[in-house]
Amino acid sequence: MTGEPGKYALLIIDMQKDFVLPGAPAQVAGAYATIPLIQQALQFSRKKKWPVFHVVREHRADGSDVEPFRKEQFLEKKYAVTATPGCDIVDELQPLPGEYRIVKKRFSAFMNTELDLMLRRLGILHLVICGTQYPTCIRATITDAAAYGYDVTLLTDATSAQTQEIAEANIRDIQNLGVSCVTTNQFTKKEK
Repeated sequence: MTGEPGKYALLIIDMQKDFVLPGAPAQVAGAYATIPLIQQALQFSRKKKWPVFHVVREHRADGSDVEPFRKEQFLEKKYAVTATPGCDIVDELQPLPGEYRIVKKRFSAFMNTELDLMLRRLGILHLVICGTQYPTCIRATITDAAAYGYDVTLLTDATSAQTQEIAEANIRDIQNLGVSCVTTNQFTKKEK
């Protein structure tokens, strides 16, 4: 890793109030605890002048853009509805001017979004990924990133799942894709 500006980007996945805050309609059990580590990665990336992408999921209130297998659940307990407070990124991770916001409708940050086009335009070769949650949005984004030819680093302690067992199983599978799986401290110390 060279740490050259323009070669790295930080992707923060789905750190929205409806997924993160205790008692939220789609709360991921481990998400709230990752906020300080994501803040550390965010501060590090800003200091390095790396592009930061805040990837969020948004849906229409009628559920017409939700995956078919989730629609019934969504209509019972709506989450990430466009222009609602729960759709907002948690206060501690608010984007700064000049940082990017990517809206997705599915698990992968690449599916039907402008993410790949923007990364290529910026000359990004290496993605640093964190957020929530492992078996769906994190894993799908990493799989697509690898398929598109990006080098990927996963910040394991700045990424969450409903249980530690789910996190560990996903980390093992993600490592098999050739992804560097490290803690936030390991990454920031290696890159200084």
